[in-house]
Amino acid sequence: MDTLSKAKMYEKELITDYTELHKRAEYGFDLPKTVEYVTRRLNEIGVKNEPCGKNGIIGYIGDPKADKCILLRADMDALPIKECSSLPYSATGEFSHACGHDAHTAMLLCAAKILKEEENSLCGCVKLLFQPAEELLEGAKAMIDAGALDKPRVGAAIMLHLITATELESGSVVVSSEGVSAPSADYFRIKINGSACHGSTPEKGRDPISALCRIVTALDIIRARELSLSQAAVITVGTFSAGNAPNVIPEEAAVSGSIRAYSEEVREYIKERISAISSGIATALETESKVEFYAGAPTLLNDGKLSLAVEGWAKALLGKETVKTSDELYEAAKKSGKASQGAGSEDFAYISQRVPSIMVALAAGKASDGYKFPLHNEKTAFDTKSFKYGAALLSECAKMWLNCRK
Repeated sequence: MDTLSKAKMYEKELITDYTELHKRAEYGFDLPKTVEYVTRRLNEIGVKNEPCGKNGIIGYIGDPKADKCILLRADMDALPIKECSSLPYSATGEFSHACGHDAHTAMLLCAAKILKEEENSLCGCVKLLFQPAEELLEGAKAMIDAGALDKPRVGAAIMLHLITATELESGSVVVSSEGVSAPSADYFRIKINGSACHGSTPEKGRDPISALCRIVTALDIIRARELSLSQAAVITVGTFSAGNAPNVIPEEAAVSGSIRAYSEEVREYIKERISAISSGIATALETESKVEFYAGAPTLLNDGKLSLAVEGWAKALLGKETVKTSDELYEAAKKSGKASQGAGSEDFAYISQRVPSIMVALAAGKASDGYKFPLHNEKTAFDTKSFKYGAALLSECAKMWLNCRK
């Protein structure tokens, strides 16, 4: 029986895993119910597994002492968004799987079952990485630091991510072309310390709000006047906090925001300029600044050889008309005047910076079919009929890389 037929045979089990995980939506590294469920299912399938880092799980199929090892990754965490989807298995707490990580995990569990049945024919090891805290951009790095890419050493890595609210047919696959497919991301916080005083006598204090407002405005200059047209980047200030009373100049004020960039050089330049601008303006207004960069991820690099290989395997498995590359879609969009680069970051980037990697997207909801809410929306929903194709693709790529790699 071929891989796709097996995935179809296990579809009911796959959907059960998905709905059970969907109800268990948990955030960040705090995933006790999710980790318990995934561990139990791996044990039921017969996959050797062990904890890795803080609430990460690694499963092993094949020979763990082999010199060939491919990693398949799924993220497990949800978002701090209360679900309003009206699905019968809707999450009822303060978190929801509006990014589809529950489906990623369910598909990898299904792939694990397929691969386990063929374990004796694998020429190497498949490492299954179930990671926490992707939405914090911290989970992949934490697992790498805990040894996730070692023993056996990973030679290639694949991740799959759902997309919805597009006009791609459900079950379609988009293979990332060589190069960057997701920008780097950094979160920053700028804190200004001034001197508090009564609002009627501002000369007796030093206003941190005034200084911080000028800093926020000045940050726009980085993108508008210091970067070229080809140096795509976004700087966003998302929070501003200061004071408790309308007639008091407070002691301190703070903002937090994010940076996205498509090259490491631009990423570092922006970080340097945020620090310099904040320090310069704060000093000029006789206040003090403190800039922190407290989380982030580098650019996600897709390996050219692996991209071509996965494209070929996907077309053989699912049909040529079902598989596109990101370059093909971008060129088609350019002709229609709707071309744009995706700006969502992905902490799989940490893995891609260390081993040849590929990011694959699975279309799971066509907008004209009623799947009109995008990722990270309180009403996001996915076409579950597409999941079997993702599970089949993950397992097929692992087998082909191990058994057919020159």
